[in-house]
Amino acid sequence: MEITALKGIGEKTAELFYKLHIITAEDLVHYYPRDYEYFAAPVSLEDADTEMPVAIAGYVRGNIATRHVRGLSITSFDVSCTDGGILHMTYFNMPYLKNSVKRDVEYIFRGSLQVKGHRYVMEQAKMYKLEEYGKMVDHMLPRYPATKGLSNNTIIKAVKQAVEAADLTEDYLPEEIRNNNGFYPLEKAVRQMHFPDDRESLIKARERLVFDEFLIFILMIRRMRDTNQEIANQYPMIEVAETTRLLEALPYRLTNAQLKVWKEIQNDLTSDHTMNRLIQGDVGSGKTILAFLALIMCVANGYQGAMMAPTEVLAAQHYETLMQMQKQYHLPIRPVLLTGSTSAKERKVIYAQIESGEANIILGTHALIQDKVIYHKLALVITDEQHRFGVRQRESLAQKGNTVHVLVMSATPIPRTLAIILYGDLHISVLDELPANRLPIKNCVVNTSYRETAYHFIEKEVSGGRQVYIICPMVEEGETDELENVVSYTAKLKGILNPSIQIASLHGKMKAAEKNRIMEAFASHRIDVLVSTTVIEVGINVPNATVMMVENAERFGLAQLHQLRGRVGRGNAQSYCIFMSKSQKPETMARLKILNESNDGFYIASQDLKLRGPGDLFGIRQSGALCFTLGDIYQDANILQNASEWADRILSQDAALEGEQYASLKKYLEHVSINEVDFRTI
Repeated sequence: MEITALKGIGEKTAELFYKLHIITAEDLVHYYPRDYEYFAAPVSLEDADTEMPVAIAGYVRGNIATRHVRGLSITSFDVSCTDGGILHMTYFNMPYLKNSVKRDVEYIFRGSLQVKGHRYVMEQAKMYKLEEYGKMVDHMLPRYPATKGLSNNTIIKAVKQAVEAADLTEDYLPEEIRNNNGFYPLEKAVRQMHFPDDRESLIKARERLVFDEFLIFILMIRRMRDTNQEIANQYPMIEVAETTRLLEALPYRLTNAQLKVWKEIQNDLTSDHTMNRLIQGDVGSGKTILAFLALIMCVANGYQGAMMAPTEVLAAQHYETLMQMQKQYHLPIRPVLLTGSTSAKERKVIYAQIESGEANIILGTHALIQDKVIYHKLALVITDEQHRFGVRQRESLAQKGNTVHVLVMSATPIPRTLAIILYGDLHISVLDELPANRLPIKNCVVNTSYRETAYHFIEKEVSGGRQVYIICPMVEEGETDELENVVSYTAKLKGILNPSIQIASLHGKMKAAEKNRIMEAFASHRIDVLVSTTVIEVGINVPNATVMMVENAERFGLAQLHQLRGRVGRGNAQSYCIFMSKSQKPETMARLKILNESNDGFYIASQDLKLRGPGDLFGIRQSGALCFTLGDIYQDANILQNASEWADRILSQDAALEGEQYASLKKYLEHVSINEVDFRTI
């Protein structure tokens, strides 16, 4: 059923839903909330939690003052709380409050509470009248990922209709699995995920749906592995002098870990069977040079090699590096770059060069797997930051050749036990050693009282010719009010930092061309400070960037914070990472301080497994690792292990899923194979 069939959704509203990739009512059914607002009864200042949003009752006292700082209006006033305490309120770019707030009316102020010096402070708190807030107490309001012009309320109304209209009575999960695990039926799980009765119901609904995601993914991976195992090598190679000469000529020596993995790659390419290997290495461990060596070995054997990157900027950086190496070391390579931005005229020439074999290394993005790209003798396919590509996309590129060698690279530190489950169709190589010439990043975990000091430090670094990343968890105001958002933060920063500093913003809701334009501008130092969401986690290499500041660090997982930290420390200058936390709880600060103890992503990932519990539903998605819709491989490691065991049991009993008990599961697997969905991207 098309989304326009739902009441209240006309063509204009439908266009906004299309931006979120919601085309049908079925899409809406599986468009789950990002988090939930729980409206608890008002509390006293003394009992208020500084971690989650709290509601506090009180009256406005004294004057409501508005001042202007570099184009930013700041409105502030004090509130006399009903328990006798004083709460200081601050609002940015809301001067109209001076006329709309009444002093003789009791309000409920809801937001994140901070302690600054000896006073309690709230910024950008929502204000409610008593009766209005009373109706919401004890309710859990779903909050959905939105886009400009589409309110959360509009999405809620549409989801309610879609869920009512959906037929969820046929449950594809076999009864044995449901009963054994105490899972909700599918219909109840979906309804409770959208509109939970309480927190316990939400946890149970999420557990069922996360299990489903993992089980379907693992079944598809296991079946692919069975298809791919021990395929005869159709492109046999020999070791070549070109790679040996390059290794001798490089201005640095490979680490022992790199040499070990390079030997494994050579053994694969010269063996009787097709290579199917994952290189898993921390940020800066030197995966890219190994990929280049594999491409050179492939070319020297008379074949073509292709390397697919997650962004145009990174693909272009790889191309430029290879071109420089070709000139400097006289390599027998003829690289071409093919991306979505390649003009029609250039594309036509490049297609011809690829088909004739004149181009022997092809670098690019998803453009490499388009039907019009015909390869001459493709023998090796490399995917960089492979968790950004779907299983189907990886297969599509591999199928451009005849059972080609596949090399996959990932900087996401995943403990080996989980990696074996998730990358079940690949042999795993681990780079667990960093080059000796890298300066360790200096880290600090601080609360928001440090923010002014941080801004001064950023100005100092920029004046020294360096660049800065600032990460916010949200895109725009209204998504989750107590968290920093890119749009408002960028505007605020322009009013605070020196006017000569070039500031820009980047987030996932931008069009691809705009994102690429901004990343290129930052890479070429036309931007000094980039305020971004985690979209910069992969896909950009800027050695001149020396500062990473993460707002609301308490809401991210350690593994993702480590990934973000990997955007700095890529050059010769000392780099710094500032983790800014709104929470001052000892356990929160202790968890974040693990990042001070180590720059080892695998150690940090293992700590993440220990510290994040399955009931912790309200953090920002912590792993860019595998982009499941709901599941998180660190937080939900136990569910992942359970799904893996059930997948093995199912396939050992009935590999083809021919039995009656698996009929619905087989039907669902075929359905998701046709409709590429987010949770199968890795």
